[in-house]
Amino acid sequence: MHKAEVVIIGSGIAALMAADEICDKKNVIVFTKGTINECNSMIAQGGVAAAVSPGDTWQQHYEDTIVAGCYVNNKNAVLELVKNGPKAIELMIEKGMKFDCDENGMPQLGKEGAHGRRRILHAGGDATGKYLVETLLNRLKGRAKIVENETAVDFLIKDERCVGVAVLDERNNLKKYYAHNTIVATGGIGSLYQFSSNVHTATGDGIAMAYRAGCELADLEFVQFHPTLLYLNGSCHGLISEAVRGEGAFLVTGSGKRVMKDLHSMEDLAPRDIVSRAIFNEMKNGEDVYLDISPVNNFSKRFPTIYENLVSNGLNLDHPLIPVVPGAHFHMGGVKTNENGETSIKHLFAIGEVACTGVHGANRLASNSLLEGMVFGEKVAHYLLNRDDNDEEIEVIYELPIGRNMPTKEEIQEIMMQKVGIIRTEKELQDAINWFHYHLSNDEKSVNLTVDVLVRLNMITVGNLIAQSALNRKESVGSHFLDIRETSTNQVIA
Repeated sequence: MHKAEVVIIGSGIAALMAADEICDKKNVIVFTKGTINECNSMIAQGGVAAAVSPGDTWQQHYEDTIVAGCYVNNKNAVLELVKNGPKAIELMIEKGMKFDCDENGMPQLGKEGAHGRRRILHAGGDATGKYLVETLLNRLKGRAKIVENETAVDFLIKDERCVGVAVLDERNNLKKYYAHNTIVATGGIGSLYQFSSNVHTATGDGIAMAYRAGCELADLEFVQFHPTLLYLNGSCHGLISEAVRGEGAFLVTGSGKRVMKDLHSMEDLAPRDIVSRAIFNEMKNGEDVYLDISPVNNFSKRFPTIYENLVSNGLNLDHPLIPVVPGAHFHMGGVKTNENGETSIKHLFAIGEVACTGVHGANRLASNSLLEGMVFGEKVAHYLLNRDDNDEEIEVIYELPIGRNMPTKEEIQEIMMQKVGIIRTEKELQDAINWFHYHLSNDEKSVNLTVDVLVRLNMITVGNLIAQSALNRKESVGSHFLDIRETSTNQVIA
């Protein structure tokens, strides 16, 4: 029996921030389905948004966040985020984080889509997430137990409260972790889609587990597509940060048309849903779309990670047009939480992208996600440190469910991209739901539950929930765009 006062599922910025704040006073186990470095936070390029410059205010950051979220944000959560943003930056610096600064020691602030001013802090140019994660991992050495390559299956529920989690190790053996409090921080759902910026492990596991446990979910239809993923030979090869457009790059078609000209007052720095739909519509009309990076000074030094990725994929940057396509990037919906990260199940908490605090509304403002992990990771940690939890010994009888013979990951990803993608129709959403229901109810071929089968089951479960939520929301708002025509719209990008 594995026991801890706090078990944290996941290894991104939210999980590590919570672990770092808790582990000196409570016993903490952190475990992750892949290696400790396999998380979306690790590959986050853009940076951290916070009102730290003399001319900026939290009120301006608040307004930009609300506007990008189409005014359906939880305003109290947004206030929590933007007011505590500068404090979170200071705290990370105290923990050893080094942000990029100029020769005078002042932060080099970037600008990204839908921000009214420069307020994005970076590290290593375009490796901010990597620097943040490594800073916290270095601090956690010897202070918290970290377990890799173990996949959460289900929460252990006893008397309507969470007492831990059941997991499968890499040999598909069942283990149980018991805890006074369990924090789910499993990240996003991007790898449900054919085109995605996410790590391959981001398959919605936390949402699927919460659904099976009867936990309340919210806003699942809000899936943000990043406009600029490197697109070569019909597949994606990594993200090209919005910060590149913040430094002057712009979108152009193969025939030379400026994609965002006259479409929005902020043009190439418009909110991501608007830019993604604009690219999608150009591709639907048979155009290839490129990011022209010729206006960016010292591209290779300013964006070393992106530059290396472009070169390694064979691009000649003497020709500054980079082929791009929108791809699934961030999930605004998830496990519904209150202001303290509590879910509808006692002793179960959610933080980071898997959680739905309502802070992002219908469309996340660029570079607010790392900030969310830092702010709410710390907040939940302090809430737990001030709780008195009894030491009652509880054991739950749990048996792994029987698996089903599932479709391949590639088949699921194609259905999600084609039917539950950037522009949706009621017909396509219903087609997807019918497909998911068939596979969820088809138990003719039972198989042992392995990690691979579990991941595909979770993908179908969450895909179905997203499609259902999208069908239920009849108006277009933010990242959810419902085309009232009953024609196929998403099958042009393949």
